[in-house]
Amino acid sequence: MDLLALAVPFFVLALLVEMAVDRWRGTGHYRLNDAVNSISAGTLMSTFGYFTAFIPLFFYGFVLQNFGLFDIEMAAFDTSPQGLAYWLAALLAWDFCYYWQHRYAHEISILWAAHAVHHQSEDYNLSTALRQTSTGFLFSWIFYLPLFLIGLPVQVVATVYAVDLIYQFWVHTQHIRKLGWIDRVFVTPSNHRVHHAQNEIYIDRNYGGILILWDRLFGTYQEELDDEPVLFGIRKPLQSWNPFWANLQVYRYLWFDAVNTRKWSDKLGIWFRRTGWRPTDVEARFPKKKADPAHFHKYDPETTVALRRYVLAQFVLAIFAIMWIGVLFAEQGATAVVLPCVLLWITLYAYGLLSECRASAVRFEALRLLLIVPLMTAAMSIRHVIDVPLESLASYTGLYVLGSITWLWLASRNRELASQVVS
Repeated sequence: MDLLALAVPFFVLALLVEMAVDRWRGTGHYRLNDAVNSISAGTLMSTFGYFTAFIPLFFYGFVLQNFGLFDIEMAAFDTSPQGLAYWLAALLAWDFCYYWQHRYAHEISILWAAHAVHHQSEDYNLSTALRQTSTGFLFSWIFYLPLFLIGLPVQVVATVYAVDLIYQFWVHTQHIRKLGWIDRVFVTPSNHRVHHAQNEIYIDRNYGGILILWDRLFGTYQEELDDEPVLFGIRKPLQSWNPFWANLQVYRYLWFDAVNTRKWSDKLGIWFRRTGWRPTDVEARFPKKKADPAHFHKYDPETTVALRRYVLAQFVLAIFAIMWIGVLFAEQGATAVVLPCVLLWITLYAYGLLSECRASAVRFEALRLLLIVPLMTAAMSIRHVIDVPLESLASYTGLYVLGSITWLWLASRNRELASQVVS
């Protein structure tokens, strides 16, 4: 049973409810551009994962088969006291490993390069929970090898991983305040808001997944303070709605310093040193101004209402393509989704350009509509997802492309920003 797949409809429903509550209360916790970018990053992660998930699974299976200390058998639906105790122990073991993986993801540069994606959002809402890295497969799996060394079956670890991840979804909200004794035991919205803060007092705190007890035990706990409102985001802001740059930003900074330092020990060491560390010679030649949270402003490039509505409408349609790709992958495997994923990634890139109001955005989006939409439609037809005669399908696609280009042109000409967008 794929718990994450089952949870997706509830994630979507909860997100829509929170958006409605946010609009009703006028709290302003949602911005369209930020939410689209967060969901785009999550989409990039899940679709990229179709081609990278085998890497950690290979190592997990290898360790379990060759070095597993115990032969643990656990029934999936064992509700006996012993069965429940086994499952609870497995969940606690995963959460313990998650704490250390999460903590080192903030303390070691190359791990932060992957994890930073999740912290780049300068808003904090349920869409932030979906904002995940596409490069976590490189190293994060290392921290969970002890579970397989113990002998936990892969299916069991996959299940408790899903439970842990599903739990963490609801804590990404500002609409739930403090919860009394629950805040002292479990990770809650209040505790996790602290974790996403860039305030000095909150930096590198509250790493737990389900239990905040790990932070209390290992000295990384910080309570949310009434007199210190949380300022969300990272000290080196992304300042982009490009989901690809979101994944490459910190790697690029590290690569720059590694190339420009003269010492070979620093060229290698920078990747594994404490986050924020820079070689002395690079710091001297290319000093960076330290970020001051007191003068922080959210990245929010000006655009028109019409263009924002266009992006939203197109993104909603893209979500159906995302779901179709997921079904296609489940039924036919990774090779069947290579072309649809590439087309989807180009689409997400186009939405980033439009949200940034880039000069090339309209031309790129028009090209996407003319080329990628027909290609995606053809792929869906070949895979028998759409049971419509080819002639009719071509007509529908043509009307959609023509209508979208017309809408895009009108939106880009709207008001004073027209020259900015189409120049």
